[in-house]
This record gives sequence, C-alpha cells and structure tokens, in this order.
Amino acid sequence: MKKLYRLFYKDLFLTNRLFAALAASVVFFLFSFFFPWLGVLPGLFFWTVLALFLIDVMMLYRSSKGVFARRHAPERLSNGDENELGIYIENLYPFNVSIGIIDEIPFQFQKRDIWFKTTLKQQQHKLINYLLRPTKRGEYEFGAVRVFVKTPLGLIRRRYTFSQDETLPVYPSFLQMRKYELMAISNRLNEIGIKKIRRLGHSLEFEQVKNYVAGDDFRTINWKATGRHGTLMTNIYTDEKSQHVYCVIDKSRTMKMPFEGLSLLDYAINASLVLSNVALLKEDKAGLITIAEKLGSVVPADKKATQINRILEVLYKEKTRYLETNMELLYSTIRRVLKQRSLVVFFTNFESMSGLERQLPFLKRISRFHLLLVVFFENTELQKLSEEPATNVEDIYIKTIAEKFAYDKKLIVKELAKHGIQSILSTPQNLTINTINRYLELKAKQKI
Repeated sequence: MKKLYRLFYKDLFLTNRLFAALAASVVFFLFSFFFPWLGVLPGLFFWTVLALFLIDVMMLYRSSKGVFARRHAPERLSNGDENELGIYIENLYPFNVSIGIIDEIPFQFQKRDIWFKTTLKQQQHKLINYLLRPTKRGEYEFGAVRVFVKTPLGLIRRRYTFSQDETLPVYPSFLQMRKYELMAISNRLNEIGIKKIRRLGHSLEFEQVKNYVAGDDFRTINWKATGRHGTLMTNIYTDEKSQHVYCVIDKSRTMKMPFEGLSLLDYAINASLVLSNVALLKEDKAGLITIAEKLGSVVPADKKATQINRILEVLYKEKTRYLETNMELLYSTIRRVLKQRSLVVFFTNFESMSGLERQLPFLKRISRFHLLLVVFFENTELQKLSEEPATNVEDIYIKTIAEKFAYDKKLIVKELAKHGIQSILSTPQNLTINTINRYLELKAKQKI
C-alpha cells in the first residue's frame, strides 16, 4: 500500500490551471468579508474545484496503462549529420488527452529542450520525429521516455515512464558516404558540387567496341573492326582500375581545432570515408593509415566488398593526440606498406611556414615514389576577421595578423607546388567535395 501511495504522489503533477482555480477561490473568500451578499458562492466554488480535481485524478488513474510510448532510433548515428529519431505515442484512454513528452537524450548534446507537445484522440497514435546532430564519435547513452498526460479538465498531469535505456554508437559520417555513393552509382555527382573533369587523351584500359557516332574522337576508330562490319567502329576506353588510393590522417594536436562543433580530425575522417567509398566504386583499391607521434592504424589497400566496413570500424576509434606528427615514422611506414605507386592523400594542417618546413623533407621523399596530395585547412575564423572593417588601432592589429596567417596558407600551397607536391587548401565544410574533385581530376589526367 505504501508503495502504491509513493508511486501515486511521485507521478502526480499539479498544473497552472489548478493553481489559478485555487487562487480564484482564495480571492472569492477574501471578497466575502467585504461583500456579504456573496454568501455561499466562495465555498461552492472551492468545493467545485475540489470535486473536479478528484474527477481528474480518477480519470487519469482509472487505468494502469493509459498511454504507450517507444523511441524509434537507428542502430548507429552519423557524426556531423542530422540523424532522424522518432517517438511513437499511443492513447489507450477512452477520451482525448493532451500529452507532453521528454526524451532523455545523451548528455553530449547539452540540450534541455527536448519537449514535445501533442494531443491525441481516443485510441489514436502518432509518430513524432526529431533530429539530433552529434559532433563527437563514441557511445551515446539514451535514457527513458517520459510522458505527461492531461485530461480535458487539465488540473493535473500524470507521468508515465518508459524505460528504454540504450547505447548507440556514433560512427564517422556514413550518411554523407551513402549520399555520395548514390550519386556516384547514378553518375550524378555534379549535382552536389563534383565537377565534370575533361579527360586528356584516354587511358590504356580498353572497354568495348561500338558504332561511331558524331562527336567521337576519330583517333579511337578501330579500322580492323570497321573493315569487318562495313561501318565505322570506334574503341571505348575507361579509367584504369585497381589503382591504390591511401588516405593518411594526421592525429596530432594540430587536428584538434574545432569548427562548427566538429574537430579538424572529424572532418578529415568523414572526407576519408567518403573518398575511400568513391574510390571503391571506381574499382580502385582503398587503404588507410593514421599517424601521430606513433603509428596508429594501417589498413592495406583492397577493393573487397568488406573493405569500407573495415575502414569505418578503424575510423570510429581514432582520437586526437597531443604531440606532433612523427614524419620519419610515416615515411618508413609508407615505404614498407605501399608496394606500388599510389595516390597518397595526406590530411593534416599547417598554420605557418615553419610548420611546413619541419615536414617538407619527408613530404619530398614520399612524393618521389608516390603521387602525394596534401590536404590542409583554411582557417575560416581568421578569414572572417580579415574581411571585417577596422574601426580602431586594436582592430587594425587583429586584422593585420589575420591577413598574415591567411597569406602564409597561400605561401604553403606555392611552396608545395614548387616541389611537385599536389595540395588542397579547403574550408572544413567543403573538404569532402574538394577532395573528391581532385581525386577524379588526377584519375582523369592519368597521373596515378
């Protein structure tokens, strides 16, 4: 019995409407001292409110299962993307109810406004959808779904708690990967910013012979097939396949810098996952190396169907470290693991020329044996500062420093080009598109 009373008081909440009615009752009793003609009206009003309160309690507590709720969540969440979740709610009462729902989302989101209001008719059900955007990889713990129910009288609320504790892993941006995958399969990558690359000449990978049509390159006419068929026939070539594409991710302290909630490492991880998937769709072999002051993970290049899952599982566990990159170790690892000429996409960050100068000797050595593409980040915050008008001496000083850092980034691009090293200077938001564009460009120009 004590347990039932405890549960009753624990799940019973008084509403503002009840407090307003009680306040009105007090006012009536107060006025009755000055206006005797009110008579029994204040007492009648008070007992009416009390009767309605008891009726409200009986309506809500007449059944132990008045409503049902359940959270609908995917098996895993995609880092940096808007993930859709839902709450299924069903009214089992024989009357209409007003409902408020609290979903206990993980503390990592730092959100306290996950409150949904809706109304349900008797035996009606709804699915309420909402979006969550995680900004860190790892495990996110969800709690219970709490539902607060009001009758049309609205004097009290009854709370229902549906224990649905679950832990969802947050993986690198597989939603972004799927989007690019669908575009690549249907040859519609240009719709999301991927440029159409003009091919210079053709590769040595023969595909088929077909009838010549106006606009075909006359240099690809197959004269033997033309003689056999009596009509002009032309050879069709495709991009060379089974080329090795390695994403090398720097996990040092330079990649800890955050932009829009995500660290540079997370941007690099998301771009690496998408690039690896596009390379596999192009029938190339994708591989992965992570490095900081010591070697992280190494996934040898392959084009098996399970390769993208292997890369995804490795990227899920990677974290930023707080020392500088051991470039000598990176060079020796590349020489040991990469057995043939490959495209090496090195995701890192340089904030000054001195930072480049420390790594340049090793980058030059890598570029002797492989096609090296260095991808680093444009500091968008400094770019905004350099574009703002200066109104005082302090603003002039800040703007000058910001412009100097931006200029150093451009000097880094020129310095890398001087030594025959490809580079991409990109904002974090456009990193994926810029990287895929350069990969397709290098492939079309047969530089791999």
